[in-house]
Amino acid sequence: MTSTHLPSRTYLYFLAQSINLTTAVMSVTMAALVGGSLAPEAWLSTVPYGFQFLFVMLFTLPASKLMAAIGRKKSFLLACLPLAASGVVGYWAIEMKQFSWLVASHALLGIYIAFANFNRFAATDGLSAALKPRAISLVVAGGVIAAVSGPLLIRGLKTSSFGPEFAACYAAFTVLAVVSFILNLCIKPIQPAQQAARKPGNRGQTLSLVLHNKTLAIAICIAAIGYGIMNLLMIQASMHMSHLHVHFSDISTAIQWHVLAMFAPSFFTGFLIQKFGLKTITITGILLLLLSSLINIVGHSYTTLSLSLLILGLGWNFTYVGGSALLTQALEGKPHSLEVQGVNDLGVSICATLGAFAPAFLFSFAGWGGTNILSAIICLVLLLLSLLYIQPTTTSTKP
Repeated sequence: MTSTHLPSRTYLYFLAQSINLTTAVMSVTMAALVGGSLAPEAWLSTVPYGFQFLFVMLFTLPASKLMAAIGRKKSFLLACLPLAASGVVGYWAIEMKQFSWLVASHALLGIYIAFANFNRFAATDGLSAALKPRAISLVVAGGVIAAVSGPLLIRGLKTSSFGPEFAACYAAFTVLAVVSFILNLCIKPIQPAQQAARKPGNRGQTLSLVLHNKTLAIAICIAAIGYGIMNLLMIQASMHMSHLHVHFSDISTAIQWHVLAMFAPSFFTGFLIQKFGLKTITITGILLLLLSSLINIVGHSYTTLSLSLLILGLGWNFTYVGGSALLTQALEGKPHSLEVQGVNDLGVSICATLGAFAPAFLFSFAGWGGTNILSAIICLVLLLLSLLYIQPTTTSTKP
């Protein structure tokens, strides 16, 4: 009889992902501030954070290939090294007032994140098809812990006596690396069943598998485009509220609720997928992203903007978790699954980076309304493709 309960290692991956997302929350909170204090020119202040995204992109595919070669556990353990180094280098960058070292610190953090983002896929290894959506959903829920722990660590360590302002925050990365290392040591390695049939392949074979399998392609598009739209509208919403003279504390509150809407639903998204099916949940996610854009087009008050951010967060959750679950379902029993997961996360990181860098440009040239019209059009195209190519199957809850 197939077990209907998640194994203990799933919860360890949940904790490991919490550490990953905590470092991400901390970096986005302090990178521009520290960068601005160390950069020779003001326009360079976001370069360290940009390099973090760049190195996530550069190392996503190598990370998947390394996992295929030496296994998940060894790869995750090795990834703790750049995280630890990021903390040391970041601390000394502030201590010695070296902007280039700060860039190096965030680049090292990007390498770690590129590996750690695979936690949600690693949690599905060896599980039945019925449990995989729940495992992914639970691991993504690590963002709830990060949404609390990240700001708490920043506030508690920002003015610590352990070095200049923010130095201790970077040093905390080294401590988190040790905790992550211990967690991953405790996880029993599981070899994915489909890897037994795996044969050596190249990037061309992996891309060919994706391009010739419409379900794989649409799964990647859902997760990647959903992430990009979320980043774009989240960042631009704060800019728009600022232009409407909304107080910073109110903007911060709206963004905090948005982040909770992104991650808190993950505690039950997996059960919703089991009950209603992957197609229903992923399409619901796309419709929520579309609804968020439509609300932004017709409404400009703080209340409507806050509501759209809540809907945007929930839409991201359903597309990210649903897209990831759809990918694992489509890869069941196929070779090169780890490489395809790498292609998926590369697509996600590219769209997330575009969504992070495009808001200011689009806000200047297309405006708030124009950006949301563009997002709505993208959502409509994604919705049509999903309706056409996602098979209306459900994941059974029976043992």
